[in-house]
Amino acid sequence: MAVPSTNMGMSDIQTEFGGSNPISLSEYYAGGSFVPSGTEGGDPLAPIPTSGQISMGNFKNAVKSYTMSYLVIAGGGSGGTVGGGGGGAGGYRNSYASETSGADSATETPLTVTPGTTYTVTVGGGGSAPSYNGTANNGVDSSISGADITTVTSIGGGRGGTNVNKSGNVAPNSGGSGGGGAKNTGASGGAGTANQGRAGGTVTGTCSVGGAGGGGASNTGSNNSGETAGGGGDGLSSSITASSVARAGGGGGSGENNGGSGGSGGGGAGANSDGASGSAGTTNTGGGGGGGEYDGGSGGAGGSGIVVLRVPTASYSGTTTGSPSVSTSGSDTIMQFTGSGSYTG
Repeated sequence: MAVPSTNMGMSDIQTEFGGSNPISLSEYYAGGSFVPSGTEGGDPLAPIPTSGQISMGNFKNAVKSYTMSYLVIAGGGSGGTVGGGGGGAGGYRNSYASETSGADSATETPLTVTPGTTYTVTVGGGGSAPSYNGTANNGVDSSISGADITTVTSIGGGRGGTNVNKSGNVAPNSGGSGGGGAKNTGASGGAGTANQGRAGGTVTGTCSVGGAGGGGASNTGSNNSGETAGGGGDGLSSSITASSVARAGGGGGSGENNGGSGGSGGGGAGANSDGASGSAGTTNTGGGGGGGEYDGGSGGAGGSGIVVLRVPTASYSGTTTGSPSVSTSGSDTIMQFTGSGSYTG
């Protein structure tokens, strides 16, 4: 809804921006109690004044914007094989309620929503599980985009490293969080992305079975300790959905008897016995997959990502695609996208 361009009255401004009678135009300076900073109106559109002269004409076609908090998590990388390293968690970006964002960074700034504008949500899948002796895969990016915002993109988690029999080693990849190195490779973990996730663990010394853990949103994946594989880095918790949930944990490295644990927040455990496969990262957490063991085990698939949007219920339009789960908490409406879709403000 917008303030009409013709035959407008003070009641139209009050309907769009709020307030109560008796009404005064001086209540509606931009940046005050009712009109958000930067709101435009008039013909042609121009910023509504913040002080000084103000007129009814400044409000023609004006629309009240509102803020939207988000949690954007990419798909996790899959674990490597043949003593494979754990997959890195998907990138983690959070703008809700001063919570910690990825790599223990500061909360991001919520988005400003313009009513009538469509915001496209893309939810990245986890990296697919490699077959034995195959190469692991990165997770897929997740994002929010729209005509009036800078696209928010979380980077897919890096694949875990593989010690490929007879054909050389495959290094772990960088990503939202980096993948862990494979056994006997001496490989450094893949790097994480600034403000999204941590690096994977590095393989140290000579080991026959121990791979390193993938990085998580909060912690770097652990290095192996001799034959004991490294654990995946821990994820982070958010209450954007009205209850605290941990997501974006890294996958554990593989070990013949000492596989690495998955990081808190959906990381898959590394294989823990001869020929075993790594566990998959948990769906819709962006968790990395666990590494597969030396004699026949495949790497675990990465967990798919998720995008959560939270807006004031008074401003919620109810127009979505992609069938997100919609709920309310206090004065807010929460949309959880486990697959791609959109929200129109």
